[in-house]
Amino acid sequence: MYKSLTIRQKQIVWAWGFLALPVLFYTVIRFYPTGNAILISFQNWNLLGTRTWAGFDNYIKLFNDPVFWKVFANTFKYLLIGTPLSLLISFIIAYHLDQLRFMHGFLRMLYFLPFMTSAVAMAWVWRWFYQPVPTGLFNNLLASVGIGQIAFLNSTTNALPAILAPAIWAGLGFQIIIFMAGLRSIPKSYYEAARIDGVGWWTILWEITLPLLKPTIVFIVVFSSIGFLRIFDHVFNMTTNNPGGPLNSTKPLVLMIYDTAFSSFDMGYAAAQTVVLFTVLLVVSLVQLRILRDK
Repeated sequence: MYKSLTIRQKQIVWAWGFLALPVLFYTVIRFYPTGNAILISFQNWNLLGTRTWAGFDNYIKLFNDPVFWKVFANTFKYLLIGTPLSLLISFIIAYHLDQLRFMHGFLRMLYFLPFMTSAVAMAWVWRWFYQPVPTGLFNNLLASVGIGQIAFLNSTTNALPAILAPAIWAGLGFQIIIFMAGLRSIPKSYYEAARIDGVGWWTILWEITLPLLKPTIVFIVVFSSIGFLRIFDHVFNMTTNNPGGPLNSTKPLVLMIYDTAFSSFDMGYAAAQTVVLFTVLLVVSLVQLRILRDK
């Protein structure tokens, strides 16, 4: 039968043959767990007993839960503050680092080093920084200049920014490298022509650099947004004594899913939260791609 196929048909058969393994992998590792999570969200299950059908009870409970809406707002705070800040800081660093030639490789390595560091170790180091005197570095520095202590991790107003700071810092290295790759891909002839015409640096930045960096910006925005919507490690390790911070002021949706599943053992309710998070990730990514796409 194979011998009777045309060359084009044989190419298709070989293509699907090579694609069979990755398709099977994604079906087993990605698609099946996703479908199973959606199914569990309509059931009651304590991880050990039998599953019972619950219908939309988990979703009704979710949307009537004030803690969920607090956590939902926290998740978007991480997104709406972290994404633009990290984008702006990483671009400024990459823009100036690209023009630097002395010790360029060493400085680039230093900026990338936090991205390679364990998030757990980094969170505990920053947690130590935030401790009160005489332990915490920041409060000791404030005390040395006569400024009172700040409750970084035990304040409903300070805790979220205190956790967001190391989260932004940890991801800067990756974004800087991506921005530098985008800057290096812009033809130098554009800048040379602009300088010959007497164009100022601000116009060059606004009319040449940023438009040609649009694909890079789209990638970083989407990648960074997904990271902040799924933030977990820093929050979990910096608030171990009070998971989620005082009055859940720092708890993101991923931490709520973790607590619901592995502390309360309510897998159906946790699965419903997971479906909501998946929907938010999908919608935010699609909206960003729609807004930032080339016209």
